[in-house]
Amino acid sequence: MIGMVATVAVATPAEANPKYSGIVIDAKTGKVLYSEDADALRYPASLTKMMTLYLTFEALEAGKIRLDTRVPFSKNAASEPPTKLGVGAGNSITVEQAMLGLITRSANDASTALAEFLGGSEERFARMMTQKARALGMTRTVYRNANGLPNTAQVTTARDQARLGIALRQHFPQYYDYFSVRSFRFGKQTINGHNRLLGTVRGVDGIKTGYTRASGYNLVTSAVADGRSVVGVVIGGRSGAARDQQMRKLIATYMPKASRRGSGDLIAETKDAPTLTAEVASKATTASVSGGLDLPENGPIPTYRYNEARIETAYAATSSSEVVGKRALAATLKIQRDAAVPPADLTEQGDTGGSLDELTTSSTVVSNAVPSGWVIQIGATPDKGQAQDLLAKAKSQGGKALSSAQPFTVAVNSGSQQLFRARFGGFDNQNGATAACNALKRKGFACWASQQ
Repeated sequence: MIGMVATVAVATPAEANPKYSGIVIDAKTGKVLYSEDADALRYPASLTKMMTLYLTFEALEAGKIRLDTRVPFSKNAASEPPTKLGVGAGNSITVEQAMLGLITRSANDASTALAEFLGGSEERFARMMTQKARALGMTRTVYRNANGLPNTAQVTTARDQARLGIALRQHFPQYYDYFSVRSFRFGKQTINGHNRLLGTVRGVDGIKTGYTRASGYNLVTSAVADGRSVVGVVIGGRSGAARDQQMRKLIATYMPKASRRGSGDLIAETKDAPTLTAEVASKATTASVSGGLDLPENGPIPTYRYNEARIETAYAATSSSEVVGKRALAATLKIQRDAAVPPADLTEQGDTGGSLDELTTSSTVVSNAVPSGWVIQIGATPDKGQAQDLLAKAKSQGGKALSSAQPFTVAVNSGSQQLFRARFGGFDNQNGATAACNALKRKGFACWASQQ
């Protein structure tokens, strides 16, 4: 098994980076040729789409779908932020076009459309993804969405991603060549891929890039040359160029050390693990994420698809319908500095904060008084200002359901960390609180009701 083979060599990246994880595995023998923090939990970003594609290939092989099967785009899928194919709600594309969109453009809308098509819902598909990860021996990976957009509960490791990369090659040789596609025609446009190693590094035949602010720059790479074969993973690169350079170095260093012998049958096609219920998956993630890991926003498990409020500012430049104020942008940069994350590079997907120093852009007044009766909670954060921002945003979008609600924050201790719960009170009964939650959920907020 890959996870049990000892590392034989270690090479440190040129610049020390606490987000960095890396591994190189001999894809014929399973021997670990290089490893650095390979089992530390990290955010997968668009490496997530590798599992979306694994389940798509599996459905193709089983005859459940064909390459020309039409994949419909719901309003939910069509509204995903860039990068995307831009397919309108109610329209459809073929399975093959969706696959190519994931591989080249890393299309978030196509990922969600495939998830809803194959799983019935995005939430159910995410459980299928986690279930498949367990079946493949990816013991520390949890999925919450199909595209890798920011969600603090969606985590993985370099070793797990190497297992997935090897499994894709081993289990689906008839479809694996799609990962070597560098561009494809979609309508009137030519879509070019993000993987700069294809065609520039000898032997590289795929697989996938990824980026969010929280994850850094990620890359899984497969290379075959001179009878040898390796799969490498770099997570948490400081820039796309630095990530690619590190992978070039790893391939050049460890490909000659790989064996020309070995069957390459490393990942067993095991039976699926028992279906994970939402409760079991949440408990498993809570146990792993709460263990003092060096991950930002290490708080309660979100119940929403991903933190939509935190990617809004990042995509303001691509949206003509929204203008981001200077104060919001300045506060975003402040959060980035506080979290020690790299500056934005929106070539793939971004994850930015959105905190105002003062709530001058909203009439919402946040109270520290705790009202009695029914309340709703929409999130928790280590930063009180962010909690207040979240309340202001929810108030502005909640409509009549929040017209008389009272926003307030509650400070609580979670281990060694203090969290600020963002809540609304003033509801006369459970029905009013539930109606407010439903209104906020339709706007992409997390929400649950309880009685004080």
